[in-house]
Amino acid sequence: MKFFKLFSAFIFFALFSIFSCSSKKLATKDFEIIKSNGEKITVNAEIADTYETRQHGFMERKTIPDGTGMLFVFESDRILSFWMKNTPTPLSIAYIDSSGKIRDIFDMKPFSLSETVSTVSVRYALEVPQGWFEKVGIKVGDTIPEVKNETAKEELGRNER
Repeated sequence: MKFFKLFSAFIFFALFSIFSCSSKKLATKDFEIIKSNGEKITVNAEIADTYETRQHGFMERKTIPDGTGMLFVFESDRILSFWMKNTPTPLSIAYIDSSGKIRDIFDMKPFSLSETVSTVSVRYALEVPQGWFEKVGIKVGDTIPEVKNETAKEELGRNER
């Protein structure tokens, strides 16, 4: 009987840990995207600035409203690569250099393990619901100057080197 109680407590703790981490909401911030014609579009983005938050991203999220997203912040410029493991929602990703200029925009398929790789070294990635960039007229070359104020909170994880 004592074993059963210990085992039950372990299972409860394990499940609680899994669900509390996977549903944890990150800090958010409004970012203005400045289009080439000077028009400004706002996106409310969660900030993924630690190894753990960058690894988890939008995994298991079934809905992501238009006008929202997740900004991934890295310590230095480099070629970035993202995939859609355990991510049921189709996304678009913008790769952004350290000056805040959007260098690439790609669409990504749910659950795909194919890598979506930046074409140049960048410091940030912004994921939004698929098609949102196109819907609001955001293009390569547009800028998000405020991203320059965001810094990663910890060193690279072993899988990010």
